[in-house]
Amino acid sequence: MAETPKATPDTAKPASWRRYLPLAIIVMGLVAAYAAGVQDYISLAVLAEQRDALKQFVADHRIASALGYFVLYALAVAFAFPAASILTIFAGFVFGWFIAGTLTVFAATTGAAAIFLAARSAFGDVLRKRAGPFAARLADGFSRDAFSYLLVLRLAPVFPFFVINIAPAFFDIKLRTYVAATFLGIIPGTFAYTWLGQGLDSVIVAAAGREISISDLVTPEITIAFLGLAIVAAIPTIVRKFRGRG
Repeated sequence: MAETPKATPDTAKPASWRRYLPLAIIVMGLVAAYAAGVQDYISLAVLAEQRDALKQFVADHRIASALGYFVLYALAVAFAFPAASILTIFAGFVFGWFIAGTLTVFAATTGAAAIFLAARSAFGDVLRKRAGPFAARLADGFSRDAFSYLLVLRLAPVFPFFVINIAPAFFDIKLRTYVAATFLGIIPGTFAYTWLGQGLDSVIVAAAGREISISDLVTPEITIAFLGLAIVAAIPTIVRKFRGRG
């Protein structure tokens, strides 16, 4: 009776390197963006200097500008380029708060889903297998109530956006749960920033030539409102935990 040939090392683990390819593309894209000096063109100073030209261009090419912004924002999020807040303010200034907010929510969710899938493909299984007891319990709790956990993290302006995009990939979370919590959780903050962008002209006048920062736009009232939303979103999770102890 003929023996079944044993799998060679190459066929036993087919193309294991491919799992890291999406993440490698993201890293190379991020390095290329910095090397090209993209960060020098995404700042409030540039927006203040070019605000009339930007508004005129968008007025002349409304649909193309909206599509271009959507693609740019989704790529910035997918490649973890730290420009989300600035781009959102840009959009609010040139498109108006409602159109800008709508475009940004869909683009940010698209980009976040892309980097989530890339990180999960590269590291998710490995980290879950090597996690210690504490990390394992955290992963279990996160997976059982992932939507509420993610919603709270999205609503509370505590952690950087790109960190929250990647961190859930290390737990056993379904893509649809990640997308739903991301989409709903970023709505308040997104529209708050586009609203700030819409009123940027008055901030530029008040600055009187001084370099503008995001702190000039974000008021304590907005920060308190974000924290309040996070607390409200956390209530269902807290209630379930107390019921489980009862």
